[in-house]
Amino acid sequence: MQKIEPATLESGNAISMLRTLNIHLREIGESHAIMEVTVGELHRNYFGGAHGGLIATLVDTVSFFPRPLLPSGKSCTTTNLNVTYIRPAVLGDVLTARSELMHTGRRMASVAVTVKNQEDKLVAHGTVTLMVST
Repeated sequence: MQKIEPATLESGNAISMLRTLNIHLREIGESHAIMEVTVGELHRNYFGGAHGGLIATLVDTVSFFPRPLLPSGKSCTTTNLNVTYIRPAVLGDVLTARSELMHTGRRMASVAVTVKNQEDKLVAHGTVTLMVST
């Protein structure tokens, strides 16, 4: 297994997919992480709102960044992703995704994620299961 460098705000924000989608890693905490995106033309679905794939990408990606995971140099792979959409996000909305590390075992980690808009209204929530290797 290839050794990876511990993730930082800088290296997280250098991920090409996140740069392409204008998603920004804002915070790495002891058991949480925060990412943010402003919904723009790039993110629109057929109806003009945020594409569900943008929100799923937020839920999936922010789950990797609590300190015990990528920031500790551990390799992670998503094994399960579940997203529940509550309300649409529209052009101009600022979406904030916050992950909370719920459990870390020897090989698996469970993460809960909320996605809220600038009015602190819940847009989506999800759970992610990660396979973790050191």
